[in-house]
Amino acid sequence: IMVPDLLLCLSFGYAAALKPTCLSAQFRRPGDYIIGGLFPFGTDTVNLTARSEPTLVTCERLFVDGLIWALGMKFAIDQINNSTSLLPGVKLGYDIYDSCFEPVAALQPSLLFLTQKGTTGIGVLSNYTDYQARVTAVIGPHKSDLCLVTAKLFSSFLIPQVSYGASTEQLSNTELYPSFYRTVPSDKNLVEAVVLLLNKFGWNWIATIASDDEYGRGAQELFLSTAGNQSICIAFEGLIPTDLTDPKAKTQLEDTIELINKTNVNIIVLFAFLQPARALLEHSIRMGLSKKVWIGTEAWMLSDAAASIPNIQSIGTVLGFIMKAGVVPGFQKYVADLFTSVQQEKFCQESREFNHLTVSDPASGGCEQCDHVSLRDVSSALSRAQPQPVYVAVQSVAHALHRALRCTRRACPGASVRSWQLLHFMNTFPFKVNGQSFRFDQSHGTNTGYKLIFWSWKNGTLEYLPVGDYQESLHINKSQIQFHTEDQKEPTSECFRHCEPGQFRQIKGFHLCCYDCTDCPENTFWSPKDSSTCTPCLEHQWSPARSTRCYDRSERYLFWNEPLTIALLTLMSIITSLTCLTALLFLKNLNTPLVQASGGKLNLFALFTLALLSLSCCLYIGKPSDSLCTIQQVVCALCLNGCFSTFFVKSLEITLVMEFPRCAPTLLYWVTQRRAWLLVALCLLTECLFCFCYLHLGPDSLLSDYKSLPTEVLLVCSTKSWFAFTLLHGCNSCLAFVCLLCTFMVQTSGKKYNVARGITFAILIYFIICIFFVATFATLNTVLRSVAQIGTILTTSLSILGTYYIPKCCIILLKPELNTVDYFQYSIKEESEEDSN
Repeated sequence: IMVPDLLLCLSFGYAAALKPTCLSAQFRRPGDYIIGGLFPFGTDTVNLTARSEPTLVTCERLFVDGLIWALGMKFAIDQINNSTSLLPGVKLGYDIYDSCFEPVAALQPSLLFLTQKGTTGIGVLSNYTDYQARVTAVIGPHKSDLCLVTAKLFSSFLIPQVSYGASTEQLSNTELYPSFYRTVPSDKNLVEAVVLLLNKFGWNWIATIASDDEYGRGAQELFLSTAGNQSICIAFEGLIPTDLTDPKAKTQLEDTIELINKTNVNIIVLFAFLQPARALLEHSIRMGLSKKVWIGTEAWMLSDAAASIPNIQSIGTVLGFIMKAGVVPGFQKYVADLFTSVQQEKFCQESREFNHLTVSDPASGGCEQCDHVSLRDVSSALSRAQPQPVYVAVQSVAHALHRALRCTRRACPGASVRSWQLLHFMNTFPFKVNGQSFRFDQSHGTNTGYKLIFWSWKNGTLEYLPVGDYQESLHINKSQIQFHTEDQKEPTSECFRHCEPGQFRQIKGFHLCCYDCTDCPENTFWSPKDSSTCTPCLEHQWSPARSTRCYDRSERYLFWNEPLTIALLTLMSIITSLTCLTALLFLKNLNTPLVQASGGKLNLFALFTLALLSLSCCLYIGKPSDSLCTIQQVVCALCLNGCFSTFFVKSLEITLVMEFPRCAPTLLYWVTQRRAWLLVALCLLTECLFCFCYLHLGPDSLLSDYKSLPTEVLLVCSTKSWFAFTLLHGCNSCLAFVCLLCTFMVQTSGKKYNVARGITFAILIYFIICIFFVATFATLNTVLRSVAQIGTILTTSLSILGTYYIPKCCIILLKPELNTVDYFQYSIKEESEEDSN
């Protein structure tokens, strides 16, 4: 709507362009409350390294966008002063100075803002509560570097400072910068938008370049951390100089371009302000960098200086995010009218008188170059620049004043307000600007969102085409984006090939997105939800190599139908049968001297326990359980104890006859005949006591072993307490050891049968078997563990049967003439008597 008026004003303004105007005098105005302004009117400062005296820092070249932003502040304050509802009866003034994109240049007016009202000095006080500085609030500066310097200064006085362009995340720290606010989103929001854009197109192999200043370094650091969490690989990260007059700057730029070429990336993310960004683009074109997708930011994307670089279209595709900003109604007409007015001498004289300035006054303004600028010079920036952040910044201060002064539609009855008193109202209350609601969040920022802009070239003319927007989530209209590729579709930018199912991405080198495809190992599987690793199978499952799923493990134990089991059962049957036959033979010849000398009826009991011991092998076959694991050791110990207890009785009898012949007639009464059964019962009772301790301390329990076998779960009886296990079987070992001591040294003549020899050999073989069993049993974790126990039981049974009972069976069956009283019953006794004589 304002374009015809603007064109009309341009035609009049061009005629008077050569005549100096008084535009520089329009940046100061008295008022009840003064608002300071820091705007970049100029760029290209004089070489600061050659500065030997603390003189005023000036800029050589006009920055038109900064001028438009300053006019936006002036427009906002003029509107507020003309309003009858926001601050009725209160006039706002302003002092606007050039920040020149340099911290030194921004510090000089900042110190002026802090001077006590009505003076040119800063008061040094212990309490600044009642201190009234020259300004009530400050708008600006634009760059993050400058804000980091000035924000600490104003925060020490708690003077509200509202920036319209500083986006570094460091300024979100309200403890360090309690009075700093901004009307633009922080770099954190911008980085999140860029990362979402990369993910939308599947670009994970990129280069990122930033200007070597606070904005560039801060944004790049945030981007690197966020991108890494999203599996985006940074092929190259670099900084480009901001001081282009430095002799090393050209070399740095050329090195950056060469390194980008080596990475073969197709995507470049550029966080930089206009001057370094323009220098990088110019070098890219000159050095013939292949076409890329450039992802930029508002800091350089909307600048005519970047778009007017010769052959700029050869760089490829340009996408980027700019802040969502509404139109400020009436602003373009206001600027056009102002440029017309400042050409009139009468208007200029009235302005100087109103502002109490003279032409020679050094404080008359911060933009001497502005007096030589026409409306035509700023027309491009006026249609492109976004004054709303500045406009909103001024409005936020005005609304805080409105609440602090308790203004109504007619008047503001409140007492005079100090700067620090505005902070409460800026922190807690929302405000409306042209129908849009704004509110500072906890980090004193406003997140208005972003628009995704595409550089669309048509017949050599650049159009900033909106192709998407970001507000917590990103929406893109891909059909409007025409990439530089032949088919105009998005290029790929990946460092890896797609892996086959069952393969995971194994990172190689320093780049997270460069990887080899490696087969998933056994007992892991590949999941499409996480292709960077192989997911381990659950404990009860297994999988082969390069698998996409897991399988349930089958149970493994000693099955009844296994060949090994059948062989063991056959051996058990033979041993049990031999034991039973021996028992029948002894029963038939119970009253013969041989059987009586061997123990009489105690032999039948011993053979019965041996048969039970052999049959207990069945407890180790089949699927085990906790109760079965407990019974195994108890049954084995009790059966063995029953056999050894009969040996113990016989060993004591031999010892008494051999070692204590004089006491033997008296003491033999307690180890023979029926009283011998008392000793057997006592031994069994003792073993039962140890069985109880074993059950109390920690019996064997079922263990599901998932590690020993690759595809099966091994069900074994695990020894919970080796102390309890030793206690249980230690009783039998002690009993056997006593038997060995009692019978080992017994000797007889060749005419007599040595009963002790059978016990000695049986016990010796038992100990040998125990040694091998313990060594094997402690280390085995397979089904052979059960086989080892069965083998031990059968070997023990067979050794006792073979060394003690079978020889006697041979005498009964093959040499019955030796089965006499003379050869057996009195052999030991008579031998001992002969020795004593």
